[in-house]
Amino acid sequence: MEIVKTEGDITIIKKRSGRFGVQGKNKKWINGDEKTKILADAGLIKISVKQEAPVEEAPAEETAEAAAEEATIDSSAE
Repeated sequence: MEIVKTEGDITIIKKRSGRFGVQGKNKKWINGDEKTKILADAGLIKISVKQEAPVEEAPAEETAEAAAEEATIDSSAE
């Protein structure tokens, strides 16, 4: 393991696997969102924002026609 950066109580370490570890006070490991924020602020990683696929909605006319067809099918089944 190689020490990459030391800032106050925080030590950023690069592991042999190429991943980073962050140690805080008393040599306790920091994980999760806090670790991600520290590494991004240090410029060691880039955070990408996941984009959701746009949802296409059916036009209102087609929806009304489909509902009318279902109503006629239901009434004829009884």
